[in-house]
Amino acid sequence: SFIGEESVAAGEGSILTDNPTWIIDPIDGTTNFVHRFPFVAVSIGFVVNKKIEFGIVYSCVEDKMYTARKGKGAFCNGQKLQVSGQEDITKSLLVTELGSNRDPGTIKIVLSNMERLLSIPIHG
Repeated sequence: SFIGEESVAAGEGSILTDNPTWIIDPIDGTTNFVHRFPFVAVSIGFVVNKKIEFGIVYSCVEDKMYTARKGKGAFCNGQKLQVSGQEDITKSLLVTELGSNRDPGTIKIVLSNMERLLSIPIHG
């Protein structure tokens, strides 16, 4: 099976089944692309039995290929990635994105989540 982000965004229905399925977003960061903001990628995932098996993200501007496979780890241009090990959230940097959905209910949830994040004494 195949699920394409652009076709779903255009209103086409898609149902994730247990069948092996490719999930592809050829312009991940469409809004960034339209505004010439350089954070754009091609994202591809492969799912079996509704569970991710592997994913690939190619950051076009940075020329970086991120890959990950279930149980095998994550890599950037072939170099193994690992988390920092930082367990103290006050020494952590948090990054978020507001999304593009401007439905009043969604905005309320997003802002509530942001308020909770901003009340944590994080590093930045």
